[in-house]
Amino acid sequence: MPRTTAREPADGIAVAHGAFNVVGGLWPLVHLRSFEWVFGPKTDDWLQMTTGGLLVSAGLVQIAAASDPQGAAHARRIGLGTALTLLAVDLVYVPKGRIRPTYLFDAVMQMGWIAAWLRTTWPTSEGAAGSEER
Repeated sequence: MPRTTAREPADGIAVAHGAFNVVGGLWPLVHLRSFEWVFGPKTDDWLQMTTGGLLVSAGLVQIAAASDPQGAAHARRIGLGTALTLLAVDLVYVPKGRIRPTYLFDAVMQMGWIAAWLRTTWPTSEGAAGSEER
């Protein structure tokens, strides 16, 4: 008998990751000074604002998509895309000294989101409950 692993429902991950992205994106928009205190001063404030706005947008879409079976697949794609992108930035630019080592905490969080998304399951477009999308 094949061994199966437990899977998490995608809607819960979508809401949690979406909220994480919204909060993380709002931080530099609402209080840039405290954001820079933790992650270091930035020369281009517009870039922080742009990144923050994009994270808020992605997070809101993830949250909105959570209640729809088709939306969960989209939330997963957005979640994996944002997490992989932010992880790559963290792992490339911390060693180069362009961003502070505190971004390694973000790298750990992004790896956690990637792992969480890879453990999710939801119905397929045919409506087969419990099927996995790969």
